[in-house]
Amino acid sequence: MLSQIAEIAVAFFLVFGGIFGLVGSYGLIKLGDPMSRLHAPTKATTLGVGGVLIASMIHAWLLEGDGSFHELLITIFLFLTAPIVAHFIAKAHIHRHVAPEELPEAGADRGWAVHDVDSAGGQVDKDTGGPRA
Repeated sequence: MLSQIAEIAVAFFLVFGGIFGLVGSYGLIKLGDPMSRLHAPTKATTLGVGGVLIASMIHAWLLEGDGSFHELLITIFLFLTAPIVAHFIAKAHIHRHVAPEELPEAGADRGWAVHDVDSAGGQVDKDTGGPRA
């Protein structure tokens, strides 16, 4: 009885992971601009791989009796790196498609924003385009 429930759970998580992986991959291909594509690899595909890894953990622990933490470590790694992927996609979009004049001011902490620093590392005045005094 326990093995039948475990097999159903494995099948469920494999189908769950497959659907999310397919939707995430399709979204990455079909969505037009990088800001729309931002959600495909970070949300749907991460859930897809997570579903397959959960199915693998259930199969290893309950059906084979041989537990391994490799799948858990891979899942943690994916959930930690997905925000970094989203950040790089958004930053690439800003560099390629947004003029520095269109961006809001960085606020009191100047120099942290991408377009507030020139190539020499100095701060840039958005009004004049030259170095900030």
